[in-house]
Amino acid sequence: MPLRANGDAGQAFPIYITVVGGLLFLALAYFAVGQAAVTRSEAQTAADAAALAAALETRDQLTEQWLTNILEPESWQAIFDGMADPVSSTCWRAHELAARNDASVSCQPNGPLGYTVVAETNGTVGDTIVPGTENQKATESATAVVEARCSFELPAEGAGEDALPGLSCKGEEWELSPDDAMDLPKAEDLFDVHLADG
Repeated sequence: MPLRANGDAGQAFPIYITVVGGLLFLALAYFAVGQAAVTRSEAQTAADAAALAAALETRDQLTEQWLTNILEPESWQAIFDGMADPVSSTCWRAHELAARNDASVSCQPNGPLGYTVVAETNGTVGDTIVPGTENQKATESATAVVEARCSFELPAEGAGEDALPGLSCKGEEWELSPDDAMDLPKAEDLFDVHLADG
């Protein structure tokens, strides 16, 4: 009988080794999946930040246009729609932010008030049990848009040359006086900047 028991123990050892080896393989596979997910997340963060940076720079340029033309309210709507004087490309801001996030980007205007960015990580997933990951980079995209927050009505005829429309900006009312620059709306009052859905 003792010899038989020792024989059973000897047969169980290879099964034990196989089970432990399988569990170790699964752990390494989950680790590889986790590394890939982290790399994708880094790419998405870089794309989001770069697209928002380009859109924010566009918002600031539009605000400058509005301030320059504040005495010409008939030009305001074109500015709010991004259809006035062309805004210079702000993709340089996208490249700047991507570099800070250890990524490279391609950037394209998306209409007059948006930018679409495709970001690729500079780093790779790294060595894992999955072949090819040592050179695998992650690529993600994002689109950011600028939206006017304000509406207005042009003054009626005969209201006077210096009469300016009031602005209604998402529930906040502005009575404008060009002589009081401290009380004029700021960029964040005039425009929303956000990532586009999808």
